[in-house]
Amino acid sequence: MNTRSEEVRKGKMTVAEAGRKGGQKTASTHGREFYEEIGRKGGEKVSSERGPEFYSEIGSKGGSIRAKQHEGTAEAKGKTSLEEAGHKGGQRIRRLIQAEKELKGE
Repeated sequence: MNTRSEEVRKGKMTVAEAGRKGGQKTASTHGREFYEEIGRKGGEKVSSERGPEFYSEIGSKGGSIRAKQHEGTAEAKGKTSLEEAGHKGGQRIRRLIQAEKELKGE
């Protein structure tokens, strides 16, 4: 098996290099709106498949972990805890999903 330096020397690129080049090309040809749209579509798909509880759960988990990382630091003093912020974000998503369901008459 070739090492990375041998691949580069022979004119081949690694999978990581190919992925990076492809991502750069996509970004240059499609722009920000493309990524916003696919992100929105992906979020809607996850929301419809997993429901608001999923977002609440991952928000809480992520917030708990981040809060522990910052516990007792100067950054944490006087600010909303990251756990609380994650919970608030999950609650907001829940409200948005509920509003969407009400608009659709579900």
